[in-house]
Amino acid sequence: MRRLPAWPLYLLGAVPVFWLFWRGVQGGLGVDPVKAIEHRLGLWGLWWLIASLAITPLMRLTGLRLLKFRRAIGLTGFFYIVAHLLVWLVLDVQILSQIWADILKRPYITVGMAAFGLLIPLALTSNDWSLRRLGPVRWRRLHRLSYLAIPLGAVHFTMLVKGWQIEPLIYLAAIVAILALRLRRRKPARAAGAAVRP
Repeated sequence: MRRLPAWPLYLLGAVPVFWLFWRGVQGGLGVDPVKAIEHRLGLWGLWWLIASLAITPLMRLTGLRLLKFRRAIGLTGFFYIVAHLLVWLVLDVQILSQIWADILKRPYITVGMAAFGLLIPLALTSNDWSLRRLGPVRWRRLHRLSYLAIPLGAVHFTMLVKGWQIEPLIYLAAIVAILALRLRRRKPARAAGAAVRP
């Protein structure tokens, strides 16, 4: 895996977006293509973000080292979420006053916007310059916002769907399990560090 570059992920990740819009233009997404595009972009973005969160636990459990791809996976997920938001803003709602009213009055939109707001500083600092500028400790602390942003994204999806559906609950459960693995791994390390202190 070390020999594989990470940059092709950005290109491969963008292909489904253009394919999805092309299907919408060609009439292949049903009677409401805007809603179909909006939904799929959000869902695919959640998939990418869950994948970025799972890289460290996967390495610990299986030894598969994918850390060099984590930045590309996370940024691709953010790209999908931005596209999801733009479709909602530009193609779905379109009216600025209505957008603000929906954010304030619809809880699932409020939660989704909160998740997006938390993702913005993570995306802006996902580069080597920011890592050097902030320092490893502060940079890692900042990027722990993903522990809140990604679950909020799953909650947004759970609140969005109509009726009782198992799919969003599966995503939410998977995120909770991944976070539990990450946090459980951190606690023994902290305890060991405290034990050797004089």
